[in-house]
Amino acid sequence: QLQLVESGGGLVQPGGSLRLSCTASGFTLGYDAIGWFRQAPGKEREGVLCISSSGGSTKFADSVKGRFTISRDNAKNTVYLQMNSLKPEDTAVYCCARARSRVCALSTGNYNYWGQGTKVTVSS
Repeated sequence: QLQLVESGGGLVQPGGSLRLSCTASGFTLGYDAIGWFRQAPGKEREGVLCISSSGGSTKFADSVKGRFTISRDNAKNTVYLQMNSLKPEDTAVYCCARARSRVCALSTGNYNYWGQGTKVTVSS
């Protein structure tokens, strides 16, 4: 059974950091691009960062530029989202998704398998 499981969410103060993990089971994560998305209450799902299958190409939303990075460890079948300088507006449920191809893109239509998500709350 193909599955993506996110972990690492929680409550953090503004300016703090969190690292989210996305671990795959049932398939080899390294064959496809992986994206991180988030959805805040009352808002549409937003593409945050994605990474190509090789790890050589990434794309990011302007809202997280310079603060968030994405990396992958194919040996562990895991992709990471490092979030620094967190802001209250980063509060959302974050989920990872497997792309339909090796190419990185931030539109939801490019993805066919989704994790359940992990909640991130940025608040003092």
